[in-house]
Amino acid sequence: MSSTSPEATSALLHQQRDARGVATLTLNDPARFNALGSEMLAALQEALNMLAGDETVRVVVLAGSGKAFCAGHNLKDMAAHPDLAWYQQLFAQCSRMMLSLQKLEVPVIARVHGMATAAGCQLVAQCDLAVAAEGATFATSGIHYGLFCATPSVPLVRNVPAKRAMEMLLTGDFIDARTALAEGLVNRVVSLDALDAEVERLVQAIVEKPRAAVAMGKALVYRQRELGLEAAYQIAGQTMAVNMMDEAAQEGARAFAEKRKPNWKT
Repeated sequence: MSSTSPEATSALLHQQRDARGVATLTLNDPARFNALGSEMLAALQEALNMLAGDETVRVVVLAGSGKAFCAGHNLKDMAAHPDLAWYQQLFAQCSRMMLSLQKLEVPVIARVHGMATAAGCQLVAQCDLAVAAEGATFATSGIHYGLFCATPSVPLVRNVPAKRAMEMLLTGDFIDARTALAEGLVNRVVSLDALDAEVERLVQAIVEKPRAAVAMGKALVYRQRELGLEAAYQIAGQTMAVNMMDEAAQEGARAFAEKRKPNWKT
């Protein structure tokens, strides 16, 4: 249970469980299926900036209120602003928020129910991990309305095979949760009733590990992915060497040698 009360804005609910440092951000615009308008993006950015400066945070869970996880950008709002500068600002704002998820030191887990479409599907792909309910559906559906989901394609092609990503982008067709699991868009699929418990199992598996090792590992995975093989090995080896100098890794090595469980401080 949380030791603090949820802090609400008009767009976002923020709840932190102080005992383990698990922060939950809940998109809170159910009437518009948690669309990523400027207000929602600003609220998310503010929350992520705050979490980035809090070394007590260990895991972030990203959820949605109402019937859906996130329907992406609101096309009604976009149609009401036929201005290139307005569109550029909106997509730049969204891209900054998506990058903030990756730059956050701690893992971010998407808790997905209902639909995750367009930038909502992007949001799932951008999170480090994702747990979906059986009835969840995913699509990069902008093409149905003449808009290729260009920004959602960035994390999508880094999650699923290129041809399957291209099919989603070109057709806009939905895939179900089991297909998303098979293709690597989500990590686990469970019944809606079991969704919170499954997220909790993943959270607990992470908070049991040293924060420093998790942070170094997350940063390394994303950095080396964009490099050639030789450069990737170089920075991976350097990361492991620095990681081994951390007290938690030293304790882990001693515990292995002494055939006991590690006694980590964090």
